[in-house]
Amino acid sequence: MIVVPVKEGENIERAIKKFKRKFDKTGVIKELRSRQQFNKPSELKRKKMMHAIYVQQMHAHDEM
Repeated sequence: MIVVPVKEGENIERAIKKFKRKFDKTGVIKELRSRQQFNKPSELKRKKMMHAIYVQQMHAHDEM
């Protein structure tokens, strides 16, 4: 359960932003979307590998 303490006099929009940020960090929506369809383990491995290559290239590009 997500708890967002609201201080007295704090804007409600700010509390909603905090809630949304905490909710996004839990990854509930991402998990639900990934479970809507079955992905073969080989596809997951390929996606993970492609993402790792992409991140590595981005870090190499930033160092230049």
